Amino acid sequence: MSTPKAEGRAIRIAPSILAADFAKLGAEVRAAEQAGADWIHVDVMDGRFVPNISIGPLVVKAVRRHTELPLDVHLMIVEPDRYVADFVDAGADVVGVHVEACPHLHRSVETIKEAGARACVVLNPATPASHVESILGDVDQVLVMTVNPGFGGQKFIESALSTVSTIRGWIEERGLSVDLEVDGGITPETIGPAAAAGADVFVAGTAVFGMDDYKVAIDTLRRGARR
Repeated sequence: MSTPKAEGRAIRIAPSILAADFAKLGAEVRAAEQAGADWIHVDVMDGRFVPNISIGPLVVKAVRRHTELPLDVHLMIVEPDRYVADFVDAGADVVGVHVEACPHLHRSVETIKEAGARACVVLNPATPASHVESILGDVDQVLVMTVNPGFGGQKFIESALSTVSTIRGWIEERGLSVDLEVDGGITPETIGPAAAAGADVFVAGTAVFGMDDYKVAIDTLRRGARR
């Protein structure tokens, strides 16, 4: 699928199933794909790293049966290395781990790659960009949280955009092929500033699954990212 460009970068919209109707999750994922989603984002929470509990590998495996889109699995959990292989075996194409949860970050990244997935490192809004600078050449993706993780529907934290901008600068200066993703409070109003700061993958929960028409919602987000 061809995607629009913003400053030469492909824009990808990744609806988060955290905002979907879990009573009909397969149908929700299929509807998002048909509406033009590029990826499907899966938020995994353990009630320890973040104050909420969501899903595990079995749900990822169930979602995998309903879509051929890349599954972007975000592990908001302690000791993520223990579960990487389970999520990849369930169908994850990308696995993201928090720098705040990984005392041996390079090892965690290698664990993801060895399991056969693309490796993503994730920063909370207040975590400095410098925490990923040394590992940029080893990862496929960086995710900057634009809300404090744990719950959907939160307000966008504008100060996180400086982190996005800094990381985009490093990616460009070093000629790296690294996707730069943002997650949290992404709406038609906030996606433009996030794209301008350098993001090219946008996680949207309620801005897609909370709308009546998913195609209109996704198209509106794309237009917002191109402004």
